[in-house]
Amino acid sequence: MGRITLPRRNPNRTRPNLSHSRLVLACSFLPLVAGLAFTLIASCVSASFLSDDRIHSLSSINGTFPNWPVKRVAEIPGDLVIGGLHMVHERQDKLICGPVMPQGGLQAAEVMLYTVDKVNELQVMPFNVTLGAHILDDCDRDTYGLQQAVDFIKGSITNIDDEQYKCKDGSLPEVRQQVISGVVAAASSVTSIQVANLLRLFKIPQISFFSTSPELSNKQRFEYFSRTIPSDHYQTLAMAKIVSHLHWTYISIIYEESNYGIKAFEELERLLRERNICVAVKAKLTKDSGVAGAGAYDHIVDKLRAKPKARGVIVFGSDQEVAELMKAVKRKNSTGLFSWIGSDGWSARTLVSEGQEAEVEGTLSIQPQANPVAGFKEYFLSLTVENNKRNPWFVEFWEDHFHCRHPEGLPTPYNTNYTRACTGRERLTDENTQFEAQLQFVSDAVMAFAHAFRDMHQVECGLNHPGLCSQMNPINGEKLLKYLRQVRFTGLSGDKFKFNDRGDGPARYNIIHYKQVLPGHFEWVNVGFFHDDEFQLNMTDVQFQIGHPKPPESECSKPCARGLMKKYVEGESCCWSCHSCGQYEQLDPLDETRCRVCPLGTLPSPDHLLCAPLPEEHIAPDSSFAIVAISFALTGMLFTLAVLVVFLKNIDTPVVRASGRELSFVILGGTLMCYMVTFLLIIRPTLLVCSIQQFSIGLSFSIVYGALLTKTNRIARIFNASNRTAKRPSFISPKSQLTFTFGLTCVQVLINVLWFLADPPQAIYHHPTREDNLIVCKASTDASYMIAFSYPIFLVIICTIYAVLTRKIPEAFNESKFIGFSMYTTCVIWLAFIPIYFSTGSQVELRITSMSGTISLSATVTTICLFIPKLYIIILHPEKNVRQSMMKTTKYQSVRTSQNSHRPPGAANQGNSLDVQWVPQTTSKIGKNLLFSTMNNNQGATTNGQVVVTTENGSELQGGGSVDSLAMANVKPFPPQLASMASIPIAIASSSMGPSQLPAFTQTTPTADEPVSAPKSVISASTQTVNNVVMPLPTLSLTQEVPDVLI
Repeated sequence: MGRITLPRRNPNRTRPNLSHSRLVLACSFLPLVAGLAFTLIASCVSASFLSDDRIHSLSSINGTFPNWPVKRVAEIPGDLVIGGLHMVHERQDKLICGPVMPQGGLQAAEVMLYTVDKVNELQVMPFNVTLGAHILDDCDRDTYGLQQAVDFIKGSITNIDDEQYKCKDGSLPEVRQQVISGVVAAASSVTSIQVANLLRLFKIPQISFFSTSPELSNKQRFEYFSRTIPSDHYQTLAMAKIVSHLHWTYISIIYEESNYGIKAFEELERLLRERNICVAVKAKLTKDSGVAGAGAYDHIVDKLRAKPKARGVIVFGSDQEVAELMKAVKRKNSTGLFSWIGSDGWSARTLVSEGQEAEVEGTLSIQPQANPVAGFKEYFLSLTVENNKRNPWFVEFWEDHFHCRHPEGLPTPYNTNYTRACTGRERLTDENTQFEAQLQFVSDAVMAFAHAFRDMHQVECGLNHPGLCSQMNPINGEKLLKYLRQVRFTGLSGDKFKFNDRGDGPARYNIIHYKQVLPGHFEWVNVGFFHDDEFQLNMTDVQFQIGHPKPPESECSKPCARGLMKKYVEGESCCWSCHSCGQYEQLDPLDETRCRVCPLGTLPSPDHLLCAPLPEEHIAPDSSFAIVAISFALTGMLFTLAVLVVFLKNIDTPVVRASGRELSFVILGGTLMCYMVTFLLIIRPTLLVCSIQQFSIGLSFSIVYGALLTKTNRIARIFNASNRTAKRPSFISPKSQLTFTFGLTCVQVLINVLWFLADPPQAIYHHPTREDNLIVCKASTDASYMIAFSYPIFLVIICTIYAVLTRKIPEAFNESKFIGFSMYTTCVIWLAFIPIYFSTGSQVELRITSMSGTISLSATVTTICLFIPKLYIIILHPEKNVRQSMMKTTKYQSVRTSQNSHRPPGAANQGNSLDVQWVPQTTSKIGKNLLFSTMNNNQGATTNGQVVVTTENGSELQGGGSVDSLAMANVKPFPPQLASMASIPIAIASSSMGPSQLPAFTQTTPTADEPVSAPKSVISASTQTVNNVVMPLPTLSLTQEVPDVLI
């Protein structure tokens, strides 16, 4: 092991005054405290060592170098000494320490020594206080580094003061250890974690220069740890920004198996996931568990080749492991297949790129921003083995650098192959020396301790106090940490420095790029920077391969075209196929892996990214459907108005009076409403329009068919009453008819009110197909209008039934026939409309048009059937619009005679007169209001004549036949007993008339407005005797039922 150098005593140092009892107590407990502490530390260290079988069995493996590695120390004496732990040697699998590490190891140790010199030279330290250094080698291995770090705490355990004290018996302590006030360590994060756990027990502040693990920012665990380099949190953020800037979406990550690599990988995964960047391959580089062989690195390259679309690869590791990876890339003929994003652990390291230039070409790497330490390059190039005795590893570096054996060099496992002896004329030059780019962080760590010592001295000892005072002898680590975190200075590199609130250095990074500036000549060049959140990458300076400045694509699948849905490949979160959305679907704006159906009333845009609203549609007045419906309705309205005008101008004529003026006007008004409904169905629906439309459809029909039902009911009641009684039916006056019609209409009004309350009308958008966006009344989209039609249909059915029942009335009552024809036609129309209505649910335009046509057609049929015959007489044959012309005839079915005539009581033959014979047994039925008379064509002679039986209001029964003579009838009072008789016989005197010569009788019908009166009298007929013979007259009986006034 190397020698232990005691600190040089300062002759100006003030001796502390300690009492004799304190000396005795110290000497008494010193062996006990030291023994316990050493036992504890030895146990911890031994446990760490025993866990590594390769280290434990080192002596048996290498019999040639049983003492390798040799512990050496690089020292600078000083009043306040800081420790240093550097990876002067590389890590090796079979041996604890590998070959010397020129850049990150030996140069880092040299820059620490150089900075200590500068601190003392520039008098950064307090007056008459010098700074010293105690530097050890950790061989880039955490367990070995922990063993070396025990040296840093020995002084804190064994030294009570800097002076030598005698014990009670006058003896001196056997061991004097140097007190370490602070430690600059280490390069590796995993080693720094181990050392920090040890130093915190003794409250010794620690500053690392290369350890970037985010875990070390946890001050609850590592409260005495600080670092001049920024945390990997910022480095990983910079890497993620580079990947995004290159538009890579599918990359691989290779990270070393250490705290440094694992923590960085976890942070990278999170940052990449936030940016929707997928990781194809995740592979570990063996580090903590040993040194991997070539096969392990070849396997990693094979995994990368298995995902050829992931050309971008982030490598987060140290230079030794990355160098082996690049060798594997070369062995597997994979040069140029991948583009690397490197961490600061291997960027700009000759160890990685030397011999693998083509494999490393194109690398973009993150490196904490560091400027050259002023004067160090010249200092280092001037070093030789002869003038650098304080660095015990420099001779190894010299032999490794020049590949020769130096006389002062000790045998090592790595210089035995050098056969050439060093001449002493070898020199370090710019051409043969590669410098570590991040040496500034080592220098800043030393400067931070120096400024903390100075600030502490000014407060604790006073501004003008020379040397160390008792408050700083020994150093209180807890107080020193407080001053350390508050330092602010300008380092030897010219950069200003201060720690952040987590004890980390400022987040300043350079983005460097390894490219072929000339054929065969490769260099690391600066192409950007990342300062906190400010990022810049100059792509014009980036060249991934010579002649190919464009960055390679690194994506599993091309981005889908606008509006296409992603369907991920099973087991792959970064690979997908693109599919079109359905005809009526848009790409979900929140989930690109699914499409969603556009709402009704919208259609997807051509790129299926939006659902665009459809233009509003309704039946346009200029459409063919509307033109036909409006034309039909206008024609019907004009015709109805013409009928109304004609009727008003001829309101007192027999034809108008016979048709029932009041109900006729009601029917014409309802018909006009039916035609007007067409316009309500055609115009743009609104709440008001729909309300009026919904109310008026059923109401207009109810008015028309309510009036018709009143008419047919009146006819049927009159005829039915004549079969049962001679009494006149009630409620057949015009006023009664209007009242009935109003009552029937009110039922429809009640239905509409209830309908409005249950389902209020509204204008809605209807979509019979996905391309339609019709604004319609809600009732037109379903069977709701059938609520309005149900009651009118019921009225039509009842009217039709009455028309069937009154079909056999006398021909004179022909309006019943026209009403019946109207009802039959209406039923046919509605039977055709109902299936059309239900079958056109998806074609609202056709449904509304067919409904409009049906309403107009029903109104037209009613108008034509009821009013055309009357208009025919009024306009074309006004001569028939008189009372006599209205008395149309109809033949009776049969007339029979009776030879058993006899005189009624009190009747007698008076000379040349004949009496009417009453035959009560006859079967003929007649009405109750008949007045009979005879008319004589040629009195006193036998001739062909005519017998006319006339009712009170002018209705006549006319009989024609051959008679001898007829006399004018004498009207006598109507016999009371006839009021209840079932038949009235008629006797006619005739000398030659037999049963086969009976006259035929006809009936004429009076006008509707003429009053009906009760029966008053009967006929008494007399005549001359023919050939002086008085003969009994044959009796004629009417067998046709003759009703009273019907209208």
